[in-house]
Amino acid sequence: MEIRWFGQSFFEITADSEAKKGLKIFIDPFGNVFGINPPSNLEGDAVLITHSHPDHSNLGAFKSPGVVINTPGEYSVGGADIKGMLTFHDNKSGAERGTNVVYIIEVEDVRIVHLGDIGHVPSEAQIQKIDGVDVLMIPVGSGPTVSPRDAVAIIKQLEPKVVIPMHYKIPGHTGTYLGDLDAFCKEMGICATEPQKKLSFKAGGLAGKEMEVVIMEPQKN
Repeated sequence: MEIRWFGQSFFEITADSEAKKGLKIFIDPFGNVFGINPPSNLEGDAVLITHSHPDHSNLGAFKSPGVVINTPGEYSVGGADIKGMLTFHDNKSGAERGTNVVYIIEVEDVRIVHLGDIGHVPSEAQIQKIDGVDVLMIPVGSGPTVSPRDAVAIIKQLEPKVVIPMHYKIPGHTGTYLGDLDAFCKEMGICATEPQKKLSFKAGGLAGKEMEVVIMEPQKN
């Protein structure tokens, strides 16, 4: 399995399932709205959209998106099991920014959770549904999502093996609503890794691993 990050909350997961070799799942493609150019002409088997804001739902980046999933439910795509769980984009039950879908993806014996633009600490019932996380993609730039302190609280509840921070200010991003990575790293206490262009895992390779925060380098295409 290989994971790449394009910035914001936009990820590409490439995996070999029993049904398909080279299965490609994309999550939250952004549009050209804050100065960073999105990749183009992508081809995937599935695109998962956590909410409809333009920096999370740009299907124009795809020559062929495959199956588009943007609602809670249970899905199977190319041998990957995908669950979408309803949450909120704020801490007022969606009254300010609406809903958000958390995606739980299981493929190659790896459980990946993408929290989208979650704006609150999940309830105990939601934590139980998410539990057993191998790789957690979590927003850390505050603004319209959880604060760095709440992000750390979520991480402590879920105890993932790998934490990938997302949705924070990166070079070229002209938006004023996101903080940088430093506040989260100070709150978390561990971010001492060099940025990675991609992450690669083998089935079972995360077993027994201690928690690690991995900083990723945004890719162009």
